[in-house]
Amino acid sequence: MPYAHSIGSQRYVFEDLRTLMARATPARSGDELAGVAAQSSAERAAAQMALADVPLRAFLNEAVVPYEEDEVTRLIIDTHDAGAFAPLAHLTVGGLRDWLLSDQADSAALTRAARGFTPEMAAAVSKIMRHQDLILVARKCRVETRFRDTVGLPGRLSTRLQPNHPTDSAAGIAASVLDGLLYGSGDAVIGINPASDNVAQVTLLLEMLDAVIQRYEIPTQSCVLTHVTNTIQCIERGAPVDLVFQSIGGTEGTNRSFGIDLAVLGEARDAALSLERGAMFADGRRGTNVMYFETGQGSALSAQANHGCDQQTIEARAYAVARRFEPLLVNSVVGFIGPEYLYDGRQIIRAGLEDHFCAKLLGLPMGCDICYTNHAEADQNDMDTLLTLLGVAGCSFIMGIPGSDDVMLNYQTTSFHDALYARRVLGLKPAPEFEQWLEKMRITQPGSPDRLVDALPPAFGRMLEHRV
Repeated sequence: MPYAHSIGSQRYVFEDLRTLMARATPARSGDELAGVAAQSSAERAAAQMALADVPLRAFLNEAVVPYEEDEVTRLIIDTHDAGAFAPLAHLTVGGLRDWLLSDQADSAALTRAARGFTPEMAAAVSKIMRHQDLILVARKCRVETRFRDTVGLPGRLSTRLQPNHPTDSAAGIAASVLDGLLYGSGDAVIGINPASDNVAQVTLLLEMLDAVIQRYEIPTQSCVLTHVTNTIQCIERGAPVDLVFQSIGGTEGTNRSFGIDLAVLGEARDAALSLERGAMFADGRRGTNVMYFETGQGSALSAQANHGCDQQTIEARAYAVARRFEPLLVNSVVGFIGPEYLYDGRQIIRAGLEDHFCAKLLGLPMGCDICYTNHAEADQNDMDTLLTLLGVAGCSFIMGIPGSDDVMLNYQTTSFHDALYARRVLGLKPAPEFEQWLEKMRITQPGSPDRLVDALPPAFGRMLEHRV
């Protein structure tokens, strides 16, 4: 059905919900490249005002990607929780924004409502929100997950220790792991992007990380970010797999370009759960969040699978895929795809806040790879801004990389020092189990998890010699 709004004597008409959503999106280069962006600021404003008047029920009746053509749409519609949606079913998109910003929408209310929101509802309301709105609401969302430690507790900021090396050198990886641990990083995961993406090499890296974790009794989990089918083979061969990684997208076609579908993700999750490698917690339950997903605005357009939608709406749909498999970690690699999709620091900052808000609203343990490529119109000051904003917004985890420069993937992200900065200025701590371990290992000062002990802990003396 068409949607319309007038500004002065100019009437703007949008032929369907997909078009309306695209025109209402804050400006970004990817939507311009796709030919779906508003042609003027006035058209964008008209679309945002028209979108604010759209009933939330419309998103259940008008799919932006056809139900018959896309398994992600079928997942969204078929698993929608009508009971959770019922208390908000009378609202418009604008009314939802007002409710989200109200005191009635506290953490408990947002948790109850999460399964009632579709990704398109979350994307729609984000398009009419300011940065401070996105931060305020995301901060109220509470999403906790567990494997060997607990991610997402209030007042906590975890990190993925990312010890990538361009040749998968054991010495280089060990040096980065030691460096990160000594700066208090690694409680979300110690996760390697392998340079050689084959089962034999992945198995070697998994065994290396597992040996370090077991030798030093680190309450964290490892992951080698290989294709999900490689990880399944590793599990079948007896490799010590903690988390299963996969990049995912918001349409069936995007996921097909990654070589996956919902069935193979389900197979991988079942395989990882069968290993029962998660810790037993004090409440008698084992940590069972075994999946790690990465997403990013622009991947659907890159795969020519965006169905005429804007990139942020498709990105939000990827969170429905993630939610299906109860992950430990999800993060948007926000500036990694490049300036063709997010042109500059301003667009990257906006996208990072949108992605974090939408995922948290949908009930996901959302982190962010706060990053940019070297040919984007952005710099580390932009990343400092986004890091600080996401820290205020309750981001679950960020990346920790030596010097913020990934020498294997060739992009700029956040460093171990950046995580310490965020924890210190915002009064945040690592995961509680990891915080206790840092004190026990004499890495941080007792009661001050952001204050480092100025000495190499004796237990780590031989790590650089590859002996665990």
